[in-house]
Amino acid sequence: MIMNGKSLLALTFFLVLCFAAAVIGSLFTSRTVRTWYPALAKPSGTPPAWVFGPVWTTLYALMAISAFLVWRNGAGSATSEAALLLFFLQLILNVIWSGIFFGLRYPGAAFFEIALLWLAILATIIAFWKVMPLAGALLLPYLLWVSYAARLNFGIWQLNKSG
Repeated sequence: MIMNGKSLLALTFFLVLCFAAAVIGSLFTSRTVRTWYPALAKPSGTPPAWVFGPVWTTLYALMAISAFLVWRNGAGSATSEAALLLFFLQLILNVIWSGIFFGLRYPGAAFFEIALLWLAILATIIAFWKVMPLAGALLLPYLLWVSYAARLNFGIWQLNKSG
């Protein structure tokens, strides 16, 4: 893949956008991940805390590359524009989940929000696949991780219900 100045700028934009979402999400998690979260009962299969950083870093990079490929290969078509709108929606939902789960400390509400996020990711994969199958495929690890995260979210919610 040969990159011209415009392509390099677009790739940089998508990388900055995705990692900005990560930073915003981390604003909700940074305090509670050291205080509230460790005190919660967690379901079996919960990974150690050190796993989350590398996994999310990889996923955000894949998201950025995937969106870039849709932008580049869709060349402003209505199909690529609709796909990128779905991408922005799922990215917003990704940040909102952190705010609900860690910021507000509402695992129950976060579970319903992560279900919406899962649907938005699936819709994005389908839309990206129509523009460029590789772009859709790059989001499959993200969908798998969010599926796993939804299971953990549900387990935490159930194990920590009061009353």
